[in-house]
Formats: sequence, C-alpha cells, structure tokens
Amino acid sequence: MSPDGESGADVREDMLRCLDALYGYGMALTRDPTETEDLVQDTYMQATLHCEKLRRDSNVKGWMFTIMRNRWLKQLRHAACGPVFVALDDVVMERWMVDSDQEPGHLCERIWEREEIRIALRQLPVGQREIILLRDIEGFSYREMAEMLNCPLGTIMSRLARARARFKVLLVNRQHDHWSQTFSSRN
Repeated sequence: MSPDGESGADVREDMLRCLDALYGYGMALTRDPTETEDLVQDTYMQATLHCEKLRRDSNVKGWMFTIMRNRWLKQLRHAACGPVFVALDDVVMERWMVDSDQEPGHLCERIWEREEIRIALRQLPVGQREIILLRDIEGFSYREMAEMLNCPLGTIMSRLARARARFKVLLVNRQHDHWSQTFSSRN
C-alpha cells in the first residue's frame, strides 16, 4: 500500500492506461518504433519499481512521462560515448486508422493532412517537437510540463510559442510546395 492507502495494483492500472500515450511521446523523441518500444518498456519497468512510493493524488501520467524523458536523456548520453550504428533501411510509420464511411475525396484529404502534420513534426528540433507533443497532443498543463522538464513556467510558455510558430511555418511551406508541384505538373 502507498502512504495514502492506494494499492500498488491501482497505480499499476493507471500506469497501463498511459502506455499508448507513452508510445506516442517515445516516437516523438526517438523517431524509431523499435527504440520507442524499448524506451516504453524501460520506463514501465522503472515506474513499477517505484510505484509503491506514489501518493493517491499523484499525477501518474506526468510521472511516467518524466521517467521516460529522463531515461531517454540517459540513453542519449550513453549513446554519445558508444559506437554509431547505421540503419539498413528506412522505418515505415504505421498508417492511421481511418473511417471507411467517409467520401473518398475527404478521406484522401484527411490522410494527406495527417501525413503533412507528421512530416512537419519530424522536421522540428527535438525540444520543439517534445513541447508541442506534451501540450497539444497529450494535453499536459503548463505547470505539469514545467515539472516534467524541470524549468520555469515562463520558459515553457515561450518555448511552446516558438515551437508553434516554427511548426506553422513548416506546415505553410509544405502546403505551398505541394500546391506548386501540383500546378506545375499540370502544365
């Protein structure tokens, strides 16, 4: 039992509910499905070892995201000291599930927009990609993000503003490039 009476089983259930979100966060950090799976597993193992210490009012999701980020940073430091491995082929990202009842034109447009968003996110520096993911995709509050990233609230807000501005530029440029190519291929 934790100090406030919540059993470890309850905390573990909360931890299991976070795994999909952790996978998404891990993909934003590593950009590699295999590394992400390892990172999620490592994060879950670390959290399991210490879950008995959590209080009933603890933010389990935020706690696990913090563990993941710290484990990832540790891996980066370790990798900087070790050998460099080269991938033999490109990693193909999973396709998003789509509603098959939609009109084909709308369906194609949604798929194209999602792909453009993914591409633009991948082009952001890791720090900017991370901050957008935490706030806009995972819905963490500024205060939760400040605790996770161990920096002042104002820094979080300014980083997010810069990241969103850069993300918008990338999306606008991608859209402009797309339409330029579309019209030039018609001529």
